[in-house]
Amino acid sequence: MTTAIKETKGDRLFLLLVYLFLTAALIAVLYPLIYMISASISTPKYVNSGEMWLLPKGLTLEGYKLVFENPKIWSGYRNTIVYTVIGTLINLAVTLPAAYALSRSDFYGRRLFMILILITMFFNGGLVPTYLVVKNLGMVDSMWALILPVSASVWNIIVARTFFQSTIPRELQEAAHIDGCTNMRLFLRIVLPLSAPIIAVMALFYGVGHWNSYFSALIYLNKESLFPLQMVLRQILVLQQMGAETNGVALSGEMAKLAASKAEVASLVKYAVIIVSTLPVIVVYPFLQRYFVQGVMIGSVKG
Repeated sequence: MTTAIKETKGDRLFLLLVYLFLTAALIAVLYPLIYMISASISTPKYVNSGEMWLLPKGLTLEGYKLVFENPKIWSGYRNTIVYTVIGTLINLAVTLPAAYALSRSDFYGRRLFMILILITMFFNGGLVPTYLVVKNLGMVDSMWALILPVSASVWNIIVARTFFQSTIPRELQEAAHIDGCTNMRLFLRIVLPLSAPIIAVMALFYGVGHWNSYFSALIYLNKESLFPLQMVLRQILVLQQMGAETNGVALSGEMAKLAASKAEVASLVKYAVIIVSTLPVIVVYPFLQRYFVQGVMIGSVKG
């Protein structure tokens, strides 16, 4: 027979506060998502007037129809997928070898390299010098302007380095060298297969960063055919804002109708694009979740 430990009044009060806090956090997280989904399938006039505040009102799928019929959105979707996949692969190809090399105690000069890398975490040349470098390298109006300048994150290198230090036994490396294994083969055949958690975490961090990025495209891209999805969404938001400002001006006849129509269409498409652009990340996350906590917890302890 087991005897349950009786909770004190303080324990029950603390547990009640925890449940209340988690409930409030759940509402704060879920409400914007539910609102976006409801707004994307509601008639714009109910959304703009504030009559729709949680559940859909005036059900319509016109926004999604406009999204899937818009070639710019499909082009942005394609570009974003290309930038995200290629960018993430390059990020992993730079971050993981660098982190593994810095985790090796027999790597001569690793402290110096670590100091130089850390300096770039706190100091950088700024926007204008970075733009001049990208321009002089001939990467303006190309996808490489969005990928190569952010090939690695110092923080992610530190996290991955700590993971390798705390997870890959030194004895395993020594045994591999005794058997004649080279450093490259050791990294590819032994270290990487044992590092699935940190690879998944790094891929998720970098992938989400590329997927949500728009500022680099705003700075370096002039051709609309190269715009990522977030830039297309920005154009829709700007169109809606311009429509709202125009509605405040006294217009007559067809101009007023055109302005109001554009504002409503932009409002409808805006929420639909937000949902469509968020879905891939939501779909991918559950498959990486089992690695996520393990990789972050092991790699976040400073060594």
